Amino acid sequence: MSNFTLVDPNGWDCDLQSVYSAYMGYFQLHNVAWYERSWSIFFESFEEFLSFSWPTITVTDTWTGRAHVVVRLSSVGAFLKMLKTRFGETLPIVENILRITPFETSQRHLRTIADYATYKKVFSTLPAVVLSAQKVRVRNGEPKAIRELWASRDRTFLALHFEWSERNAASCIEWGYAAVRCGHLDTAGAWPPDPEPNYRRGHYIVAEYADRGHKSHKPSFPWAYAFGESQLVPKAKLPQMIQAIISSLISPDSETIPNTLVLVAHGTTGDLRRLEEMKIKLPHNLLVVDTMAFERQLYNTGQRRAMQEPSGKPREQGSNLSLTGMLQSLGVDVHRVLHNAGNAAFMCLLGLQMLLDPDTKVPTPRIPKGMPPMIRGPNRSPSMPPAIAFMPSPPMFSPMGMMPGGSPVMFPTAVTPDGHGDPSANNRMSYFPTHRSGSEHRLTPTPPLGSFNSYSARMPGRQRVSSTSDVNEMGEQLAAVNFKSKTMGSHTPPSSR
Repeated sequence: MSNFTLVDPNGWDCDLQSVYSAYMGYFQLHNVAWYERSWSIFFESFEEFLSFSWPTITVTDTWTGRAHVVVRLSSVGAFLKMLKTRFGETLPIVENILRITPFETSQRHLRTIADYATYKKVFSTLPAVVLSAQKVRVRNGEPKAIRELWASRDRTFLALHFEWSERNAASCIEWGYAAVRCGHLDTAGAWPPDPEPNYRRGHYIVAEYADRGHKSHKPSFPWAYAFGESQLVPKAKLPQMIQAIISSLISPDSETIPNTLVLVAHGTTGDLRRLEEMKIKLPHNLLVVDTMAFERQLYNTGQRRAMQEPSGKPREQGSNLSLTGMLQSLGVDVHRVLHNAGNAAFMCLLGLQMLLDPDTKVPTPRIPKGMPPMIRGPNRSPSMPPAIAFMPSPPMFSPMGMMPGGSPVMFPTAVTPDGHGDPSANNRMSYFPTHRSGSEHRLTPTPPLGSFNSYSARMPGRQRVSSTSDVNEMGEQLAAVNFKSKTMGSHTPPSSR
């Protein structure tokens, strides 16, 4: 085994031990007295059968996922040719040899097995081969592999999501997670999981960016968490907090056994890169589920209903759906803002469970601190309605949910404002065009159309106060009017507001 040779796994499809087993079955079926033949020495035991020196590789089967020590069919032919040359007898190639389809496509290490001790060494590597292939299967979204994980009821699925600053790619402004401990719930008799009571979840806002965490290109809404209370965490402590949460859910690292923790994300590249940048330690045996890839595989294999794009064309094979689009296709009314790390993580885990179990109950979002849903400004204070009555804004999103057959799936077409509408308030919006700190907070009316770069336009009756002298002058005018009204017995004049 000193020579290290790599070979293409294509064509290596005969399980080595099944070759020996197949010939023993052939002898039994056809009443062949093999023990009286001159070549019987090669069939007295599997160890003697290996003395032929079989070139082998290790692969997993595409369908079953099981690992095998395999040989080429040509090697079986070479073995039969040796028997004919040395002993003058011909044996046929039997049909009941276990044939597999290798899952691996990259080159594999060639090993020659000539004794049972070598076979045991190669056989002991099969669990690691299974784990390596399983990580690739799950990462690629293979439906069978992911369904087996869910059906085992002993995994912990952890969905997570980051929101990062547009100005500084190294600055995380939010982190959210949602986890379901299937083994714990199955032991407690709470299967299948109910997302509302059974999901452990959390949402953390980096304190240094709490007041300026909104982004312009891709807006985020840090104070719009709909499934609990957001928590502030210092920037320096965020990696430590994330590491502690992950450590509370993982099992020990292993080269042969997959971890009980399964990481979930919609498009995993960005989140995994962020974890690496924050130096979060993840075990090597961790399985990663990409819900985008999983849904795409389900659609490509015909396990999802036909869909249409907004243009009316049928959805193309191999196309990806955003998290919003995936939830819409599952019939989920996405009236929550997904550009919130906590909401995105929760809905990602919910989407995975609904792909696996369509009867999953969709939870109702909570109203934080008794306020209407998602009516918080970026400065952590409730967005109080301004004195100026704004026109009702159009709906933030088009109608969500599963559309009738033959109709296109609708997707969000507009960017949401910083304030969010309360569904119970006749679609009125509470919206601050500009936000300032509490000490200098001032309501600024929306500029008229065509003058977006100027705030000089004011509503009728509103006076500009630009300095202290203006304030004193206005106070004197009001005092004079009030004195005149008392002396003349007239009613109080209407307020300038």
